[in-house]
Amino acid sequence: MAAHQNDTNPTGISDFLLNCFVRSPRWQLWLSLPLSLLFLLAMGANAILLITIRLEASLHEPMYYLLSLLSLLDIVLCLTVIPKVLAIFWFDLRPISFSACFLQMYIMNSFLAMESCTFMVMAFDRYIAICHPLRYPSIITDQFVLKAVIFIVARNIFMCGPIPILSARLHYCRRNVIENCICANMSVSRLSCDDVTLNRLYQFAGGWTLLGSDLILIFLSYFLILRAVLKLRAEGAMAKALSTCGSHFILILFFSTILLVLVLTHVAKRKVSPDVPVLLNVLHHVIPAALNPIVYGVRTQEIKQGIQKLLKKGW
Repeated sequence: MAAHQNDTNPTGISDFLLNCFVRSPRWQLWLSLPLSLLFLLAMGANAILLITIRLEASLHEPMYYLLSLLSLLDIVLCLTVIPKVLAIFWFDLRPISFSACFLQMYIMNSFLAMESCTFMVMAFDRYIAICHPLRYPSIITDQFVLKAVIFIVARNIFMCGPIPILSARLHYCRRNVIENCICANMSVSRLSCDDVTLNRLYQFAGGWTLLGSDLILIFLSYFLILRAVLKLRAEGAMAKALSTCGSHFILILFFSTILLVLVLTHVAKRKVSPDVPVLLNVLHHVIPAALNPIVYGVRTQEIKQGIQKLLKKGW
């Protein structure tokens, strides 16, 4: 399909085509069912978690407010990516408008960075709870959560803003077929006739600055937590301390492991199918979103009890 010409658009492109798994068309068939189930699970589980925290007074605490923020970010990321991917799989609706493509790019980059930053704040919360328990009520307050949310949103809205802006200012003069299921920055930028060095540098520098600094602070927090836990001598104290941060650490492993595999497949792209990074990119937007509320629901007694109360009221 040739690019549509638009006199008001300096790029000469009015829409793009998302070429999803063209080298492995059978993937679309067998991926559509598990992907749709994961999407429904993510939407339902996060909605239940948000409703439970909202209605259960005992869950009106800073840690659960941060968990609510994480659920909201997961819902937005899922809604931004998965419905369009399923529309491609089921109805071959590959076109995406110029503005919608760059809006999707902005939301994916900024909300993914917000999620990483939220994990970092949650790690700090667990660090204070275990290493400085007596000071926890005075440090981790509702006002602290409000300031943390403002920081999370502001940092990533402004830091990620240049990514779609730099891509949108490029001149797309020949091709409009994106070899991806989503409007990833470099998948779109490489279609341009212009030099994309600045785009690559900002994507690399911004990504490692935001996500890299968050992961360093997260693992530093857990190193300090582990060191403090190993010094506990009271019977059952170590198990209780590890239990309080176990769920959070599992979620970080989900988030960082998929991200790490995605980076490694891009580095070794000559040795793997080009469709593998595309698949990992899609799964990264739905698997953590589906597993996050389940892990917290199963491992956190207060949330489990809140959900049970909610279900009893429903019946």
